[in-house]
Amino acid sequence: MAVNWLLICHGLVTLTVVISFLCGQWPIFQGTPIERLHHFITFGAYDYFLRFVGFVFGDKARSLVLSIERCCCDRPNPVLQAILYTSLMAVGIGIVLFLLTSFSDPGTVKAGNVSEYLLAYPYDNIIYTEKECSTCKIPKPARSKHCSICNRCVARFDHHCGWMNNCIGERNTRYFLAFLLWHCLLCIYGAIALALIIAGRLKELRVVYILTVYYGVGNSFCSLAPHVAQWLLSSYNTQLLLMVFLVIVSLLLAGFFGYHANLCLTNTTTNETFKWEDYISWQRKLNEARVSAAALKASISGMSSEAKRPENKCKSFFRRSPLEDSQVVAKENKYDKGFFHNMFEVLFPLSTRPSFSKTKSKPS
Repeated sequence: MAVNWLLICHGLVTLTVVISFLCGQWPIFQGTPIERLHHFITFGAYDYFLRFVGFVFGDKARSLVLSIERCCCDRPNPVLQAILYTSLMAVGIGIVLFLLTSFSDPGTVKAGNVSEYLLAYPYDNIIYTEKECSTCKIPKPARSKHCSICNRCVARFDHHCGWMNNCIGERNTRYFLAFLLWHCLLCIYGAIALALIIAGRLKELRVVYILTVYYGVGNSFCSLAPHVAQWLLSSYNTQLLLMVFLVIVSLLLAGFFGYHANLCLTNTTTNETFKWEDYISWQRKLNEARVSAAALKASISGMSSEAKRPENKCKSFFRRSPLEDSQVVAKENKYDKGFFHNMFEVLFPLSTRPSFSKTKSKPS
């Protein structure tokens, strides 16, 4: 539920910033927070930055920043070429992350390394107990799972990703998270770039001025919005569809990244969330059955008592059900060792460390 609210807030904040940046100068937004936010984004933030640099580092540093601004904006320079090269590099990084996630080893458990994985991930005797994989015929380490699609056991198994045609496990979770984050940023960049291009054309052609002066359209958002939208759809329908698509994809990627990042911060996997849900549901039903049995036993013994006083009907109607007193089993994640340790384990998996290959299981 918290993830849903996070996505809603993320979408509202993004929409507010985009509208403020693109439409904050419109007459309908004069004197509103949208106009003030537009001024802050376009002028105020840079002015505050210059003041901060001058206050902390002195006037020489402020003059240096202004000289860099003049060099980049008022003189011939290769900045735009560098941006083009950077864009190509950004696409290349996305392809590299895709290949790493798709073709890297997710952490295959084999007979040669199963003893190391058994030591690295001890059983919690709650959702993981000592057992043997019926397919691979090797001991099954805690947090591992046999993937029926890949036909192999994967350490710290999260899920099998059809988009990557690979399992997401101990060794490639970091690449998967980087892939989600990077492509989310690329989609946001593409949507903002398209929005700036369309807004520039809207301002350059003075569409709002023409509609209000020559066509008599009211100078209000409700009056202008349908006519501006009609002009945009007739002139830039392809760009608008692409921008909307990029916004939707960026929100989806942001949601996926937030969900998996939260799992990594608590050292949990998608597979383990389902296991915990099943375990807690089974424990709750078991507790309810025990409470029901105890209540039935108490009721039978009460009926056999001769001196029992009949209970008031109104009181019995509002009496608390014994099932409500059944305890809810709390989740105890043995593998959650704190924020920094959890992140370190994702970024530098246990099987990639030199100490992993040196550990051997103790003789039984």
